[in-house]
Amino acid sequence: MAVTVFSQLDKSLHEHLATLVRLASAGDDETAVELARSELPRLVAALRALLAEHSPDEHGRCPTCRSSRWSRRLPAPCRAYLGTQLALTVAAESPGRRKHLRSAV
Repeated sequence: MAVTVFSQLDKSLHEHLATLVRLASAGDDETAVELARSELPRLVAALRALLAEHSPDEHGRCPTCRSSRWSRRLPAPCRAYLGTQLALTVAAESPGRRKHLRSAV
């Protein structure tokens, strides 16, 4: 199997995210605070950049997503926006997890 640049980047990114999750879950309080201060702004910036590419155009369609190469653009919100929304709200509210940040504010 040939190793592509994408596969190397994908593996590296997933390893980095797994490390962040492991440190946040199992690290002591000092580690968690340092992690939040250093990594959270970077993660938010990355997520904002990704979502900016999927912001609807003047016709309410995602300029990035298409159902196939020759089809029209999909209506917004696209899968990137929906997946992000679900990951940040529904997954955070599942049993055994802490409440969503908005409920604490």
